[in-house]
Amino acid sequence: MALKNRLAAPAIALMTALLFGAAAEAAAPQQKTQAPGYYRMMLGDTEITTLSDGTFPMEAGKLLANITPKQLDAALVHSFLKDPIETSVDAFLINTGSKLVMVDTGAGVLFGPTVGKLLGNLKAAGYRPEQIDEIYITHMHGDHIGGLLVDGKIAFPNAVVRASQQEADFWLSKANMDAASKDTKDAYQAAMNMLNPYIAAGKFKPFNGDAELVPGVRALAAPGHTPGHTLYVVENKGQTLVLWGDLMHVAAVQFPNPAITIRFDSDAVTAAAQRKKAFADAAEHGNWVAAAHLPFPGIGHLRAVGSGYAFVPVNYSALR
Repeated sequence: MALKNRLAAPAIALMTALLFGAAAEAAAPQQKTQAPGYYRMMLGDTEITTLSDGTFPMEAGKLLANITPKQLDAALVHSFLKDPIETSVDAFLINTGSKLVMVDTGAGVLFGPTVGKLLGNLKAAGYRPEQIDEIYITHMHGDHIGGLLVDGKIAFPNAVVRASQQEADFWLSKANMDAASKDTKDAYQAAMNMLNPYIAAGKFKPFNGDAELVPGVRALAAPGHTPGHTLYVVENKGQTLVLWGDLMHVAAVQFPNPAITIRFDSDAVTAAAQRKKAFADAAEHGNWVAAAHLPFPGIGHLRAVGSGYAFVPVNYSALR
């Protein structure tokens, strides 16, 4: 009997170790981080990369107009969301084969600790800041220009920054800043802080209205959200991608009803008209669309549904 006990003891010890080992593995600490925030797709021979700058909470109930609280709640519940909404900040990298162009630069340090991830994700995507040839700004709100500087210095040393002349005249004017309400003065100051180093270095080159900037990429004036708000159209081999900037902010609400505006619109009536026009054009022609505040990776198609639209996000692909 003693022999049997001696033989059984190692087996019991092994079983105990396995059980406790399994428990230890199950108790491993949660990582609570995402993978690097970039997504790649091809538009003909042009490479498009979405770069995530992170997310921030948006209080839609305080910011959206032309919608009742009951309508807002219903729209959010329909998309399994609630207020405040975790809102993406996306930028877009266009590699034409001869030029590397970035559209917008994220929020940098201007919108808190949950954004400012653009440079890290750019590097994770296989590119370096010094490789960027040109930066196109849709408009000069802080969450689109905040990544232009790092620690007060130019973040993209070889890049030329481009934006519409109308946008530059509005946001880079000290007279406009002095005349602005107290709660908007900071937006002017942020624009000046971010753009002035590029202006001083001779690296800011504004354009007027609709313009081809590099072969295959053109600017399309869409004022309303801001006076010089601009869309960028990328075309290659019969395919088209329209980068909307801030033409829309809350997908769950504004796709079903494009008439809903946001407090940040400088001209809400014109902004709504621009949105309706862009939505109709995207649905009619089947073009790719992308926007800074669509859930990452922020690219897809639009389909008309009744009096509104449904967004169909890009189908994930690992193919090259």
